[in-house]
Amino acid sequence: MIRSMTGYGRFEVLDNDTVYSVEVKSVNHRFFEFSVRTPRGYAFLEDKLKNFFAQRVARGKIEVYVGVEGGTRNSGIIKVNSEFADSYVAALKEIKKRYGIKGKLTLKDVTSNNEVFVTERPKTNDDEVWQSVEKAAEGAVDAFIAMREVEGKRLADDVISRCNNILQMVADIETRSPETLNLYRERLEKKMREVLADTNIDEQRILTETAIFADKIAVDEETVRLKSHIAQLTELLSGDAAVGRKLDFVVQEMNREANTIGSKASDIEIARIVVDIKAEIEKIREQIQNIE
Repeated sequence: MIRSMTGYGRFEVLDNDTVYSVEVKSVNHRFFEFSVRTPRGYAFLEDKLKNFFAQRVARGKIEVYVGVEGGTRNSGIIKVNSEFADSYVAALKEIKKRYGIKGKLTLKDVTSNNEVFVTERPKTNDDEVWQSVEKAAEGAVDAFIAMREVEGKRLADDVISRCNNILQMVADIETRSPETLNLYRERLEKKMREVLADTNIDEQRILTETAIFADKIAVDEETVRLKSHIAQLTELLSGDAAVGRKLDFVVQEMNREANTIGSKASDIEIARIVVDIKAEIEKIREQIQNIE
């Protein structure tokens, strides 16, 4: 099923006395861009999560947040980093002496540096932690993808509706084009009669001029290709793969054919229809920017 690149999902797993949560959200992006925030002490999860999401998501700017509440890993004993503290206090005293700074060195001056303290945490098994986080990630990504699929269906339905509008307008052009040629032949014949002031005009010349004009305004090839591109677009939207980039290319080709038809149009009505076609193509282009 076609998926949007916008989505959100969250899931929690309780393992003994620890709650592991994974939250994921995404916005549009040309490629797969991944970022993750983990609590302190859980940085080892970053690469594992990136590989996990890369297998499930093809495109989008993915942001993941990992939460850990309770458990022994978050608890610990705070101790003084004595070696660092001694060096830090000595450096502060040297600064006061060298620059003539008055006042006593206070406890606040020393403890304002986070490196003065260290937290000793109980050792935990990283593999066991990852098993719990992976379960939370699976639940989060399932909810995330479900939301993407709902939005993707809405986008696909809108694109298909606009494609049907374009097909109808292409049919109008194909109907109008021969009429344009007949009108040109009538105008040409009338003009020649006025210029030559004679009812006996060269029919062969009219046929030749009409043939030249018909070749200049012929859009049969362009309309056939445009309809082919629309069929390809519809087929891509009915698949399950990530097709956003392919859709973008097809829409570029649709716009190219519409431009060619517009450049050949010598009829106001056809020119108006082409403007409407290009407007629909632009709306389709905007929509597929959101498709994975």
